[in-house]
Amino acid sequence: MVLEPELMLSLYGKMCRMRAFELGLEREHKRGNVPGMLHTGLGHEATLAAISANLTHTDSFFPYGRCHGLAIEAGTPGEKVMAELFGRATGIGGGKGGPHPLADPSVGNYGVCAVIGSSLVTAFGAALGWKLQNTDRIAAVIVGDGASGRGEWHESMNLASTWKVPLLYCIINNGYAISTPVGTSHPTADLCEFAQAYRMPAIQVDGNDITAAYEATRAAVEHVRSGKGPYFIEYKTWRWQGLWSGEFRPAEEVRYFRDLHDPVKMARQELLRRGIASEVDLAALDKEVDAEIEGWIDFAKSSPQPDPTMVTANVYAGMEVASR
Repeated sequence: MVLEPELMLSLYGKMCRMRAFELGLEREHKRGNVPGMLHTGLGHEATLAAISANLTHTDSFFPYGRCHGLAIEAGTPGEKVMAELFGRATGIGGGKGGPHPLADPSVGNYGVCAVIGSSLVTAFGAALGWKLQNTDRIAAVIVGDGASGRGEWHESMNLASTWKVPLLYCIINNGYAISTPVGTSHPTADLCEFAQAYRMPAIQVDGNDITAAYEATRAAVEHVRSGKGPYFIEYKTWRWQGLWSGEFRPAEEVRYFRDLHDPVKMARQELLRRGIASEVDLAALDKEVDAEIEGWIDFAKSSPQPDPTMVTANVYAGMEVASR
């Protein structure tokens, strides 16, 4: 499969923006400007770009904590995403949510729940709603391999397959649940085998190869949107950072993924090999993207902190909660 030049360049642009966003965010977090823990999507750029390119604003998607890039590419202004991660009032959630409830329903993003895996059943509910409304809209849920040990994983797949709801499972298998390798906590390291047991179409794809990831996602979305029921994609990839400083991963594994199987580097080499862009073109794109991200960071830094009097607002829909 060879992607059209314009599409390939567009996907590469998405990946570069995601990479620059995460690197800038990581830098600012180390400087103490970003509160709380930080889970970046470094190493997941091809997977997230492929997903974002195949969903529409009328679909609904439920991301997980490393999906900052997906939120941006879905259509939420990047400066508002950055400001939310900085905990500022100009953020998409008013600075109150941070990375997990990074939601924007106007572009189909229904946010992350801090209870790992719970979005699997929430997304099932959205997909069931689309089916009952007899629409071609779909729901997509993006979770990591760590969610595969949860009860919601099986509950969701069981009903989704039985009732043939339009739900796309996007499983980002980066090899570790915190620091536990997938194969040591499950009878298989290939999570698509679970979906096959529930008799839904399931495919495993190289999540670092933008061409393979895009084509697999396109075919899966077409299947789900046509009313044939759920589809399961397992994107085999890797996260560059450990969940905390000092987490051990074998040196040869780190070298393979960061030096030899970097999704951005692989896409760049493909563009050059096919003559779609030159080194000068790509250097100009890098400069443009870096300037864009630095502008978002400056916006976040200059934005006000949330108003303390609003701490209890919007806790429940249509209700106010009294503060103490």
